[in-house]
Amino acid sequence: MSDEELAKDLGPLAALTIGVGTMIGAGIFVLPGEAITRAGSFAIVSFVLGGGIALFTALSASELGTAMPRSGGAYFYVNEALGPLFGSIAGWANWLGLAFASAFYMVGFGEYVVGIAGLPDGFLIAGFTVPWIKFIGLLAATLFVLVNYIGAKETGRLQNVIVVILVLILTVFTVYGATRAAPANIPGSKGLTPMLEATGLIFVSYLGFVQITSVAEEIKEPGKNLPRAIIGSVVIVTIIYALVLVVMSAAVEPGFIQAQSEADNIAVVEVARLLMGPIGAGAMLFGGLLATASSANASIMASSRINFAMGRDRIVTPDLNEIHPRFGTPYRSIALTGSFILLFIVAAPINTLASIGSFLHLVIYGLLNIALVVMREADAIDYEPSFTVPLYPFTPIVGGLLSFALIYYIEPVPRLVGAAIVLFAAIWYLGYARSRTEKQGLLSEYILSREEEMPDAAVDAAESVQPTGDNQYRVMVPLANPAHEKELITLASAIAKQRGGVVDAVHVITVPDQTSLSYAADHVERLEEDHRTVLEDARTDAETFDVEVETNTIISHRGIGEVFDAAADHEADLVVMGWGPDSGGRVEGAVEEVTSDLPCDFLVLKDRGFDPERILIPTAGGPDSELSVEVAKLLQSEYGSELTLLHVADDESAGREFLEGWAEAQEVDAELRVETGDAERAIEDAAGDATLVILGATERGVLSRMLTGSLVPDVVADVDCSVLLAERKRDRSVLDRLRGLLRW
Repeated sequence: MSDEELAKDLGPLAALTIGVGTMIGAGIFVLPGEAITRAGSFAIVSFVLGGGIALFTALSASELGTAMPRSGGAYFYVNEALGPLFGSIAGWANWLGLAFASAFYMVGFGEYVVGIAGLPDGFLIAGFTVPWIKFIGLLAATLFVLVNYIGAKETGRLQNVIVVILVLILTVFTVYGATRAAPANIPGSKGLTPMLEATGLIFVSYLGFVQITSVAEEIKEPGKNLPRAIIGSVVIVTIIYALVLVVMSAAVEPGFIQAQSEADNIAVVEVARLLMGPIGAGAMLFGGLLATASSANASIMASSRINFAMGRDRIVTPDLNEIHPRFGTPYRSIALTGSFILLFIVAAPINTLASIGSFLHLVIYGLLNIALVVMREADAIDYEPSFTVPLYPFTPIVGGLLSFALIYYIEPVPRLVGAAIVLFAAIWYLGYARSRTEKQGLLSEYILSREEEMPDAAVDAAESVQPTGDNQYRVMVPLANPAHEKELITLASAIAKQRGGVVDAVHVITVPDQTSLSYAADHVERLEEDHRTVLEDARTDAETFDVEVETNTIISHRGIGEVFDAAADHEADLVVMGWGPDSGGRVEGAVEEVTSDLPCDFLVLKDRGFDPERILIPTAGGPDSELSVEVAKLLQSEYGSELTLLHVADDESAGREFLEGWAEAQEVDAELRVETGDAERAIEDAAGDATLVILGATERGVLSRMLTGSLVPDVVADVDCSVLLAERKRDRSVLDRLRGLLRW
């Protein structure tokens, strides 16, 4: 059976495997010895408490994930709810938190390699002693960064195999160790404070479960299975961690763990060696290698997604999202993240790396819980989660408080470094991102829309951190048919140039429901051979107008529906797309999935060769005709087009009076033409000398009339020139008008 036949949407078990796989990894193979040394028997409580804090956040992430399944994870939710200041903090914390975690994993990897190879502590280079653990960690980090740079991906099937192997190793260790356990061996507790300090150290073992929300669209029945995956994975991993700690504490004599830690041995390996001999130690060494390598690779991959979301929102420069022309990866982002990882490996010991990673993710999780409260209390539009947290608002409030409170018990140096990163992120927003980003969070919108009801301090605070970006006009161009790319990009670029804006070229690749989106992303070259060429040609064509151009690829099951979602996500001001009666099969069924209003202005081009020399604009007034004439004026400024306004009326005198007044109000330099009689015939006659017709929707909407076989289909069929259909953003659904008539 081929891979394509096996590629299905994610069921509950597959989703749960993803959840477990995001967490179970390096932490449990590296940190138990240190935790027991610090907290004694309360190390078990440390892992349970860490799981409890993660569980509160998992509940909030489940609700947010079913309401807003987007890439970017916690950063997206915080930025959406709390605004770009907190979005900058969450983004930098997530990005660098993953980098610190990756550095921790790589040093752990070095420990396991040294344990397997029996290497000494270090070697001399130019009179300096270089620790083998750090050296191997640097080599491994370089390798994994390179692997991600050139685009080799760990497949979902391989990840599942790794998860099964790790769970099996830990299960055998736990079951066998339980037969040797004696309660008398469990060391005494060292008090509440050491336990909380140990929790701060080991919390890095619970990173990643929020990232499950980024595949929510692929999960069958996400309202039910997404929460099960997130919450179930936290619970399962917490139980596994607790049992491993119980066995490690009870199966060996008191003082054994501390002695191993003081000797810089890997405690979990030495316990396995004592209980099961060389085979047990070898299995643990193998599991540690798998866990540290898999965790590091996943963290490096996840960091590029965070960068992409931050670049899209202009919290950092979008240049970081540049895609490598050969490898198809965000190579700049990966290279920068890799540089951070290498620096952190050199600069800090393993426990410090783990603690800083814990600090930064506790900040993120605290903000994520607050974001949920804001989404609920501010009555966010279209916020309709299919899962809601129990005991609201108790659950997110407690989750946020516990996350922030645990930070206090992290060691001073990691706490200072983490606080410096948070402060840097806030300064970064005020000094760089505030003047570039345009997105205002729901919290600020809520406060400023109720200015008179809110305390002055709250209003002043909201105003003081408002983004001041120049609101650059954004023209999005969905592309799927290479034959029409040039005309669409040319039209979009001409408009963007006149508006001082940017062209956002989006290649929308539609795959069957039977093909999972993650599979499609990994095999995009096979599914769409020309996908790189489409975007490269779009960039080249747009740059001839000297306009800024951004390129993105979206893989979706939903066809047209994804275009409308992308327009909203990218905050487009105008969408320019192609249309043709032969394209219905490509989008049929997708229209039903889109349920809301136009997210921005739309232009739909029936292309017979784009030529703006002589433009005809039929008008009966209304916002869509105003959009038509706005576009015509922009093309006139760019190409020197000749414009003709056409109005068809029952009475010629009244029609001329209307058209003269309307043209004056629009401040348009155009020939005025008034006709009486049949509107369709009048447009066809007037179009005989035109090279482009721009039709704005009437009160009923031109696009809706296309479905009935009335005005527009006949006009489009009978005129020889290209036709551009224009519809203004408004509070009414128009998507059902498009079935079978749109081609990208």
